[in-house]
Amino acid sequence: MQSADVTATFCATLVDEWFEAGVRYAVVAPGSRSTPMALAMVNHSQLNVQVFHDERSAAFAALGIARVTGVPTLLLCTSGTATANFHPAVMEASHAEVPLLVLTADRPPELQGVGAPQTTDQQRLYGTSLRLFIDAGIPDDERKVDWRGIASRVLVASVGDRPGPVQVNLPFREPLLGTVDELPARTMVSAASPHARTGASRHVLPATRSTPVGTEILAKLAKRLSGRRGVIIAGDRAGSPTAISRLSTTLGWPVFADPLGGCRNESELSIRHSDGWLRDDALASKFTPDVVLRFGALPASKVVNTWLRECGAEVVAVTESPFLIDPDRRVSMHVFTDTEALCRDVGAIVNAADGEWTHSWARAESKARAALAAAVDVEGRLSEPYVARLVVESTPRGGSVVVSSSMPIRDVEWYAGATDHVRVVANRGVNGIDGVVSTAIGVAIGRGVATTLLIGDVAFLHDSNGLLGLAQRGVDLRIVVVDNRGGGIFSFLAQRGSMGEEEFERLFGTPHEVDIQRLVAAHGIRSCEVATAAELRTSLLEPGPSVTLVRTNRAANVLEHERLNRAIIAAVAE
Repeated sequence: MQSADVTATFCATLVDEWFEAGVRYAVVAPGSRSTPMALAMVNHSQLNVQVFHDERSAAFAALGIARVTGVPTLLLCTSGTATANFHPAVMEASHAEVPLLVLTADRPPELQGVGAPQTTDQQRLYGTSLRLFIDAGIPDDERKVDWRGIASRVLVASVGDRPGPVQVNLPFREPLLGTVDELPARTMVSAASPHARTGASRHVLPATRSTPVGTEILAKLAKRLSGRRGVIIAGDRAGSPTAISRLSTTLGWPVFADPLGGCRNESELSIRHSDGWLRDDALASKFTPDVVLRFGALPASKVVNTWLRECGAEVVAVTESPFLIDPDRRVSMHVFTDTEALCRDVGAIVNAADGEWTHSWARAESKARAALAAAVDVEGRLSEPYVARLVVESTPRGGSVVVSSSMPIRDVEWYAGATDHVRVVANRGVNGIDGVVSTAIGVAIGRGVATTLLIGDVAFLHDSNGLLGLAQRGVDLRIVVVDNRGGGIFSFLAQRGSMGEEEFERLFGTPHEVDIQRLVAAHGIRSCEVATAAELRTSLLEPGPSVTLVRTNRAANVLEHERLNRAIIAAVAE
């Protein structure tokens, strides 16, 4: 039997190694069995430790921090069902390629399989979502020499070519309180590690995960692009927005600028509103490209993705991860490399498309922007598309905008203006609505700047536990809740027209009677309800935490989207 002091020293060693490698944040969900690791975290004077009552909230907050810092966040819970509540965020981290170090405290081997309380099988709990699983075993001082190696191994796995979550299972025997002894000596990171940096620094986090392409692949790529009519898709995890925009100018190609990709700027080749006019088949046929060059993930727009699938263009995908997103099986060439280097090298050897191709896209985008700006503001009244525009516009330069799945991400993608003054974040790995409030809190913690969250009422209620302790966290989070009393996105889908009103409302509309302002007040957070554009702008001027409520109608919202899209189509058709 090993002493509590050995356990305390083991945990302190892991935390020390992770901190030396660049980890700066830890999120803890309270529990007894995790005590040794929790104490090791809070006793490290330079580690930022956040405590969340709810494990699901804790996991999504850790996800938000890691998403914006690019550095693994430590995520800790006790044993039993607590570990299962991490699973949704672990899934999102895996698909969105966000590095997480998931630390699950566990009962020791002698308490497994005998009906001990708060005990379940935690081995490889998160299945294929993990990049690596390690059961660290009972801390043993005769294996001190291995402790730092465990910490280094899981960190490297989390930030590898395809970043993601790693689970470290930590079985601890009682007693759980011990005194930290002298830590094992630090060792220099092996020069053979692909993630080691040169010089005296022991920092193991990679500056670039991929390597530049060779001349043969570069030549093949240039042949596919040079002088042809094409479009660029800049999605989530696209890489350098500056480099992509520069290549767009060189090629004379428009950029479909997903807000998550960072290329959504004032250039008329930065296409914001194509979802509107590509709904018209006659217009869509006039903008058929020969080739599509896609950086990162696909946009949220089903209209755009359908057009990309059916236009017949060759598709070339460039990613900074070896994983290829290709649900339509349309990619003919996949290049895994650093975006900035590729754009620079390709830009030096390609020829531009003909000027009419470039001009036609710029002209269409210019007309769409003008038409939308005129149509969306009807006497200052707030619609859901207008709220999306105003939230992005009102977030201070350098701030963050977190957008929930379902309609908010689509309204920002379809109707918002330029977003290059802020960082836009959304959980689009698995596209869930769970944990969005907590993700936004993590983003606000990780970036330390003004953060605005745009979220629907159902997603907000789904993660209302994220509000626990928010008033005391010292973060500037301004939450805008669009309350249409239910699941607004379903009103746009086939379900709405294929069943009776009562059946639809019960299964999909799912109206609620929650007084959101009273719920917010219970957490000691300031709130207000607004009805006009001026009131929304004013409410977003003050630092958070705060909640601004905007009430809308689901049926009217469908009609408003149709009206705006008709205005865009009519303008471009000219």
